[in-house]
Amino acid sequence: MRVISGIYKRRRFEVPRTFKARPTTDFAKENLFNVLGNYFDFDDGLSALDLFSGTGSISLELVSRGCGRVVAVEKDAQHYAFICKVMKELQTDKCLPVRADVFRFMERCSEQFDFIFADPPYALPRLGEIPSLVFSHGLLKEGGIFVLEHGKDYNFESDPRFMEHRHYGSVNFTFFRAAGTADGQPTP
Repeated sequence: MRVISGIYKRRRFEVPRTFKARPTTDFAKENLFNVLGNYFDFDDGLSALDLFSGTGSISLELVSRGCGRVVAVEKDAQHYAFICKVMKELQTDKCLPVRADVFRFMERCSEQFDFIFADPPYALPRLGEIPSLVFSHGLLKEGGIFVLEHGKDYNFESDPRFMEHRHYGSVNFTFFRAAGTADGQPTP
C-alpha cells in the first residue's frame, strides 16, 4: 500500500496477504483525489469519515493530505489492528480508527463530516442503501461530499444528491453532495 501525496508521500506499508480487503487501486485512488482536489482543500483541516476502511488506504491518504480529523470505521479485527498499527507508526493523532459495524455506526453517529468515503465489499447485499443511510442519518455537513466506491452493476444517477460518476477500470466512484448546495453554491 502506497501513499500518493502529502506529508507521507511515497511511504509504503506492507499489507498482510491474509487480508480479505480489496484495496482501492493506486490508479483509481490517484484519480479520485485529483477530482476531489477540485472540490476541497484538504489543508483546511477538513473532517472525514472512511466507511469500510479495509486497509486504511483512503484514511491514510486523507491524513497525509492534511485532513484535520479522519474517522476510519472497520469491522474486521485484523484490518482494524493494521490501521491502528500504521497510524501509530506515523505518530499521528489525526486518524481515529473505530472497530464497528458500519451500519450500526451510522445509526449511532452524531458527528457530521465534510467528506465521507465508503468502499463496501462489491457483493454487499445492502450496498445500494448506503447513500440513503448517509443522508438520512445526517452524517454529511451542508456542502459536503460523499463518495461511494462500487462495482459496475450500480447506477445512482436518479438520486437527487447525485453529482457525478467516474470509473477507472473496474472501480466506480459515485459522488453525492449534501442538500442545500448546487455546484458548490448554496441554493436559495
